Amino acid sequence: MNNFINTGILKYSEINSQKEPILLKELNRETHLKILNPRMLSGAFQGRLISLISKLIKPKKVLEIGTYTGYSALCIYEGLDKKGIIHTIDKNEELVEIQKKYFKKTGEREKFIQHTGNALEIIPEINETFDLIFIDADKENYINYFNCIIDKLNKNGVILADNVLWSGKVNDERQQDETTKILRLFNELVNNDNRVETILLPIRDGISIIRKI
Repeated sequence: MNNFINTGILKYSEINSQKEPILLKELNRETHLKILNPRMLSGAFQGRLISLISKLIKPKKVLEIGTYTGYSALCIYEGLDKKGIIHTIDKNEELVEIQKKYFKKTGEREKFIQHTGNALEIIPEINETFDLIFIDADKENYINYFNCIIDKLNKNGVILADNVLWSGKVNDERQQDETTKILRLFNELVNNDNRVETILLPIRDGISIIRKI
């Protein structure tokens, strides 16, 4: 993964930002010890951004597309409304138990509704509208996910889309693989959609904050 800012500045930013909570440190460690592709974890610095956004929004209904081991869901949980619910979707059945383990550690296991399978099939079956949606699943479907969720997002609701810089490939015209091309199209699509306003932040692998107008 490319570094988009000076590593010294990044380290300084991390030092002067909120520290990773104990529960998330524990999950971070277990993910790196036991699970394949631990780089898929949101990570402490980006996790604190997600947590802070959630605390600002105080969402009552959340949808997460791509849960992995549950790190980002737990970050969102930190800002969840007292009566809030988080719907998580992941296609990997092998990750369900570690998700469940850490959701239970919050003491509010009932706030997490886990779905396993194809998100494009599951989302239409969830009879909810959402205040916050986090997209961090297969990048080839980002445009499909956006089209599937935009009518389920409440006014002033926020979409967070992860990995939108794709290790810098989106800004390199020599990179013409299918995933990179789709992410370029996604970034252009949301930036030009008059239903939303967007800012793309060069944090970690790029995260877009998309607000429904």
